[in-house]
Amino acid sequence: MEVPPEFGNDVVIKKVYKLRKALYELKQSSRAWFRRFAKVIKNIGYRQSQGDYTLFIKHSDSRRVTTLLVYVNGIIMTGNDENERHTLRQCLTKELEIEELGRLKYFLGIEVAHSKQGIFISQ
Repeated sequence: MEVPPEFGNDVVIKKVYKLRKALYELKQSSRAWFRRFAKVIKNIGYRQSQGDYTLFIKHSDSRRVTTLLVYVNGIIMTGNDENERHTLRQCLTKELEIEELGRLKYFLGIEVAHSKQGIFISQ
């Protein structure tokens, strides 16, 4: 690595340090976080979608499926396999710092309402 030109010629620096861990709010932070997240998820059997790299899918026995959709620092988890969702929550809590916010209410400007009749979305 080389000293950035912004430091000027009058500054004598003997060493440059390479950052091994992404820091919050750096340009590379979100990419580094997503790379780590994807590695954790793939290690427990999720496949990354070819059409949308932020979508992860896991098919379990007897027609059960769990999906994850990631956008910036938000993750939507859904599926019909309660055991897998519980296992996934435990894994994510262990490997990453996450906070569970409960049922989805808003995501990317879309309101989500849950009722006995189903799920309704509106903008």
